[in-house]
Amino acid sequence: MRIGSYEIFAIETGEFALDGGAMFGVVPKTLWGKKIPVDEKNRIDMRLRCLLLQGDGRNILIDCGMGEKWDAKMRDIYRLDTSRYSIEKSLASHGLKTSDITDVILTHLHFDHAGGSTYKDNNGKLLPTFPKATYIVQKENLDWARNPTEKDRASYLKDDWEPLVQAGVLKIVDGEKEILPGIHTKLFYGHTRAIQLPFLDDGKTKLFFCGDVIPTSVHLGPPWIMAYDNFPLITLEEKKKILKQAAAEKWILVFEHCPLISAAQIEAAEKGYQVTQGHL
Repeated sequence: MRIGSYEIFAIETGEFALDGGAMFGVVPKTLWGKKIPVDEKNRIDMRLRCLLLQGDGRNILIDCGMGEKWDAKMRDIYRLDTSRYSIEKSLASHGLKTSDITDVILTHLHFDHAGGSTYKDNNGKLLPTFPKATYIVQKENLDWARNPTEKDRASYLKDDWEPLVQAGVLKIVDGEKEILPGIHTKLFYGHTRAIQLPFLDDGKTKLFFCGDVIPTSVHLGPPWIMAYDNFPLITLEEKKKILKQAAAEKWILVFEHCPLISAAQIEAAEKGYQVTQGHL
């Protein structure tokens, strides 16, 4: 898919699983269980999907998955599996190496979005995974990551970003703006503080990276909100606004964690919204 000067590809960086009840909050399993696979531990299948944008001499990643530096305990808890998909394999399928990435836009610093930012070398030292890239994060989110609440402390792990600070490759931005040519960000505050979600619009096609505001296509109903969200009523209002505009203007929505579909356009339905056409 091309939007403006960029060729855009959805790339997979791994598979994992989270508790279905936590993923759907107040929505009962009798409803969400009909729509998405669940394992014997009540965990739903999830993807670690990112976007690769190529153009203007840049190779840009939007988020970078969990990476490979996790121990056996963490891999078991989250059923992390990179045997089929990994960032290295996905980049290689496009003729790229980690050293070819020029920019990494981090929607926020939760480990399933920023964990792939760093890796451990043979001596156990943490280093940037993309050695020639500038990593971009919102100031408010970095501040929150360094001083999280007890509710989301386990999701913010300093090994994912402090090595970037030490290496001088973390660029801190503040507010909604064009952070790279043709890539604007919209800020959201329900899931955690200051998630920056990229939006592209070349006058013909509009694309929105949904991140954790709409993590899967099953979350299109406005009240289908994760229990992980710090401020669910804010999420509700954010979703209602975005979904209404996306349906009216035929945005392509990219679902970062959905195991069923990578991207789609939507329309209003009797209860919430529904997919009309798949993309990517």
